[in-house]
Amino acid sequence: MTNQSADIPIGSMVPLTGAVADDGIAFRNGAIMAIEEINATGGILGRKLYPYFVDTGPQTAASVIAAANTLIHRHKVHAIINGYNIGPQNAEYEPIADAGIIYIHQNTLLQHHDTINSDRDRYFGCFMGDPADYWYGQGFIKFLSWLRDTKQWTPRNNRLAIISGSKPYSIVIAKAMEKIAHLFGWQVAYGPRIVQTPTTSWRDVIEEVRAADPAAIANTHFYAGDLAHFQLQFSESPINALVYLQYGAMHDSFVRLASTAAEGVIVGTVVGLLPDAIGQAFEQRYHARFGDDSTARIAGQVHAAVHHYAIAAALAGGTAPPGGQAQNRLVAARLRSTIYRSVIGSVNYDRNQAATSYPNATNDPSLGLPHLFYQIQGPYLRHSAIAPHPYDITSFKLPSWFR
Repeated sequence: MTNQSADIPIGSMVPLTGAVADDGIAFRNGAIMAIEEINATGGILGRKLYPYFVDTGPQTAASVIAAANTLIHRHKVHAIINGYNIGPQNAEYEPIADAGIIYIHQNTLLQHHDTINSDRDRYFGCFMGDPADYWYGQGFIKFLSWLRDTKQWTPRNNRLAIISGSKPYSIVIAKAMEKIAHLFGWQVAYGPRIVQTPTTSWRDVIEEVRAADPAAIANTHFYAGDLAHFQLQFSESPINALVYLQYGAMHDSFVRLASTAAEGVIVGTVVGLLPDAIGQAFEQRYHARFGDDSTARIAGQVHAAVHHYAIAAALAGGTAPPGGQAQNRLVAARLRSTIYRSVIGSVNYDRNQAATSYPNATNDPSLGLPHLFYQIQGPYLRHSAIAPHPYDITSFKLPSWFR
């Protein structure tokens, strides 16, 4: 791409280095692919988009705020659209709100709701393109109970073990699991045990879990490499328990590192690529563009957000640079009122300016993003969707480590 003076600058704050760089690269790829597709059809009302990417590395408040300021003040971006930056806890909202531009992220933070509702006028342009982390915890307990109640799995007891990483994201999910477990007949026999992360050393925790004798284990840490080490160490002397690993196990790098130990692992996401004709077509285009080793399941969320923004901006009559609050408020209004059926499902912003979750917050799959559960299955270690309906393309299988 060559930047022309008439192009619309779009910014993206992505972790291209550090522990989640694999995700950051996928986020960048998803944005590039969406912008190429939009530009190929004329851009936004005849104006092409041009992307600027700033590395957020450790995803601290300082690094993300610096990235936002660079995009706003140096590149004069009309919008910032990216995947997650777990760590700043919405600190980047302040320079973005001061600039009056649109911001769409995938931070999956319940705190987003609080910030929006604290001053809806100031944060008019801040949107979370996926549901909050809280839904992960509730959704997992409901999923586990569904496996039990439909007799796809007969747990040997009602005991659960919950391990959490030290990021607020992981802790919120773990505590949400703990909060409702008893309502579905489960006993939290271990945890939530907060482990200082990042870490690749899990053996001591696994032995503590073994002593608690659970039927299922949930690890809510989300770094793909760390989770691969967890699964490798678990497989050295496995427990007769289901293993759920949070988000990071979706990444192909998890499978490459964990290898055959990954088979049977369950992983969930509230913002995943649909296993339907639309999602499969995107995956094929994505691999053709970025190679077979790239992870389309991660890239789809940013791809969807860029397309949704382009549609909203076109309906609103165009975009605006920093300082153009009046026009950007029109774009924000269109984002709120326009449901977009994307490669990850239907993006439907609720009153918190966060995507609605299906089936957690709506029973209508056309009105929300599905909380997808995959199981890594088969000799090729594929992520196969097993819930919810109608996105379940295969059935749950008892992991091979069960004796």
